[in-house]
Amino acid sequence: MTTEITQPAAGTNAELNSANPKKRMLLAATVVAVGVFGVTLPQFQVLGLIPLKNLLKNSLHESLASTAAFFFWIQFAWYFKPFFGIITDAFPFLGTRRKSYMLIGAVLTVASFVMLIFTPHTYNRLLTVCIAVNVFMVLTSTAVGGLMVETGQAFGATGRLASVFNFVSQGTYIVAGPVGGLLGALAFGWTAAAGGAVMFLVVPVTLLFLHERRRRVDSKKLLNEAGTQLRKIANAKTMWAAAAFSALFYCAPGIMTAEFYQQQNVMHLNTEGQGILMLLQGVFAVIAATLYGTFFCRRFKLRRLLAVCITVGAVSQFGYAFYTTFHRAWFIDSFYGLGWTAADMSLMDLAMRATPSGSEALGFSLMMSVRNLSLFGSDWVGAKIMDLYHLHLSTMAIANGLVSLVAVPFVFLLPGFIVDRMDTANQSVAQGAPVGEAVPQE
Repeated sequence: MTTEITQPAAGTNAELNSANPKKRMLLAATVVAVGVFGVTLPQFQVLGLIPLKNLLKNSLHESLASTAAFFFWIQFAWYFKPFFGIITDAFPFLGTRRKSYMLIGAVLTVASFVMLIFTPHTYNRLLTVCIAVNVFMVLTSTAVGGLMVETGQAFGATGRLASVFNFVSQGTYIVAGPVGGLLGALAFGWTAAAGGAVMFLVVPVTLLFLHERRRRVDSKKLLNEAGTQLRKIANAKTMWAAAAFSALFYCAPGIMTAEFYQQQNVMHLNTEGQGILMLLQGVFAVIAATLYGTFFCRRFKLRRLLAVCITVGAVSQFGYAFYTTFHRAWFIDSFYGLGWTAADMSLMDLAMRATPSGSEALGFSLMMSVRNLSLFGSDWVGAKIMDLYHLHLSTMAIANGLVSLVAVPFVFLLPGFIVDRMDTANQSVAQGAPVGEAVPQE
């Protein structure tokens, strides 16, 4: 059975396809930027990080390991993001692979935040609702990521869109720092309400600016298409090599939760002071993202950028060995924001280049799942090690940096056709590839 999907009215896709490349790129970048903002700022490790960790530590009196475990499990859906990628890539809803899923995911996320406002403050009940929030947020994020990769490949702008992604996502820490610090001193319901309000921004922007070509869907071929996507990803050796390489950097034993406890127990900071440190990280992260997208990715080949950025990112983690006073923390958190973001930027550029065309949401979400699982799994492992062996933050910081440095030699084993070029325009734009439908790569 074939489902008929009506073509969009004049003034939507027709206008988009006739627009010049700069306008098409601008429209897509606008949707990506707002989409990234909407699915990043409300996250529990961004705006909700200080309020939620403060609630777990000081109201529920959870240990370092149990707090890290809470954050690991609420991120559960992010580890299985590729399954959301299969759905959005292979099963267009209402004829679109990006727009409909962005709208549905955003609305359901807002509804889950409203539910969180009224959730009793017990470990398990908070955990359950926070997981639900993330499930619907991942659906939205997957669609945004698919749009970003399609656009980046079609316009030869993977580095620039990676810069947009990181500029916005890291820029949210500038907001989340002071605002999260203030929310940490209020009832937790205010944090949930703020998260829902931010997430809702995705809805009007998607409706107004994302003009995606509607597709004619044959329901009998949907499962075959999903199978094709899986086989394509399974055979994408370059993508798997890039994923394994990224894991080498991200899997170092984490100190994110340990840093929070150090700030309160050793440095005696309140939530507002913790927010200032998060603000500093965000400011320097935005600087790194801006420099990467406007200068470095256009001047240097990705192989060189990976080697330098990963080294700087690893070295920036050593600073936490001296993380004992508020004034030292200013410098350490600022340098970490700059160095770690530079490494993350280059690895995201690699992920976008390695993702197979036609499987953008699935491939990119798999790469991001490797990142998320490594980051939050390692944080739990790091917290557990510190609890069991009573290690200091300084010891874990040195171990963290050394493990991250292991990835550097493997830069020189990555395939040259992906990393031995700069971020420059390709022929896709000249071929008139419409936004939301990438031109197959050679």
